[in-house]
Amino acid sequence: MSEQSDQKPPQPIVSLPVLPSSDKLEQLRRELASSPPTQQKKLNETTLVDRVVDQTKTPKQKAIEEKVIEKLKSIYDPEIPVNIYELGLIYDIDVDPETSAVYVKMTLTAPGCPVAGSLPAEVQRRIESIPEVSQAVVELVWDPPWTKDRMSQAALLELGLL
Repeated sequence: MSEQSDQKPPQPIVSLPVLPSSDKLEQLRRELASSPPTQQKKLNETTLVDRVVDQTKTPKQKAIEEKVIEKLKSIYDPEIPVNIYELGLIYDIDVDPETSAVYVKMTLTAPGCPVAGSLPAEVQRRIESIPEVSQAVVELVWDPPWTKDRMSQAALLELGLL
């Protein structure tokens, strides 16, 4: 079998609309100023070292997960100028060790988010563009609800909230 037949055909690039200012960033600033952070476990706070030494995953799973994270870091929330991984919208990434299918649980900043219909599909499309991924399944969840406490330190710094 040729090397070329193993590659997936290129996917068309679909741009998500950038929405006009919705004051979401100002709302986050007010919330951060008025409440102490909670100690929730955040996927975006795990380091590369944490993921590499995780003995529950095979090297293949770890390699695919790193590629998935890189793809997720290239997708930005249209209301808050931070990628969806650092923003804390990704709750879980699971790579099937047998099939290399990727399962992602994600949320949005609010149930009424204007990209609720398009963002999960964009996440799925980007993950499926990774050659080693056989399939991507993106589940949109609302529990637990997203809060500002899910944002990584990098996101807070990027937004000037630290």
